[in-house]
Amino acid sequence: MTQRPSSSEIGARRAAFRKLHEAGCFLIPNPWDAGSARYLASLGFKALASTSSGWAWSLGQPDGGPTLDAVLAHLRELVAATELPVNADFEKGFAVEPEGVARNVALAVETGIAGLSIEDSTGEPARPLFDLPLAAERMRAARAAIDASGADVMLIGRAENFIAGRPDLNDAIGRLQAYAEAGADCLYAPGLATREQIGAVVAALAPRPVNVLMGRPSALTLADLEQLGVRRVSVGGALARAAWGGLQRAARLLAEQGRFDGLADAADHHALNRLFGA
Repeated sequence: MTQRPSSSEIGARRAAFRKLHEAGCFLIPNPWDAGSARYLASLGFKALASTSSGWAWSLGQPDGGPTLDAVLAHLRELVAATELPVNADFEKGFAVEPEGVARNVALAVETGIAGLSIEDSTGEPARPLFDLPLAAERMRAARAAIDASGADVMLIGRAENFIAGRPDLNDAIGRLQAYAEAGADCLYAPGLATREQIGAVVAALAPRPVNVLMGRPSALTLADLEQLGVRRVSVGGALARAAWGGLQRAARLLAEQGRFDGLADAADHHALNRLFGA
């Protein structure tokens, strides 16, 4: 797809996305552009999620570098790229105060996304997380903006403790419980690594669906996570990092040794043309 889907198509995607969260466990991989979105869709995934880091790196910027207007344009591109529902990595809402979060969430809903996450990280090393009362109010503002739009867009509340230098499981659970009370449909604490941590979060938030990030190699499988009660699994910027890893290995061999071995695993030219010509 290259054109914005119709309102009825967007509505159907949003309904399908919500249904995915009702039972079982599904993978929601993270493309960083239209091409990677279309490839992931060709593999049979049921939904996609944007990655702020993967996309920013493709622009030569750090995670969090692109502007709100650029992010909104990127979300429209992803929504138009496939027939799948798209969950937006909307970072911290591109605002601090709840009023700004509400305004920006309303703009994101207009792009056609089916879900949207709001983080509680500040980006400030000395104070990496918003105080909980403000963080919860920001979540309530996002919920109110979605409700006012009349769109069936899911709100995902994120507690950033484990990737913001505050790996306190009890605090993360308390934050996620507050976000659920503030209207979040799905909860997410990126950085959980053990069965015990994941199980504790799932149990504390039941019956709300929980997202788990699997951004590194792990002994845990999708079946293991489903057994723990996880509803959905994302990979964040990991696929983009894997692509960068392949580029770096091949380019270093070219630059440092004049060797072409790194091209051995390159995707087939004709297969890519067939995929994007379909």
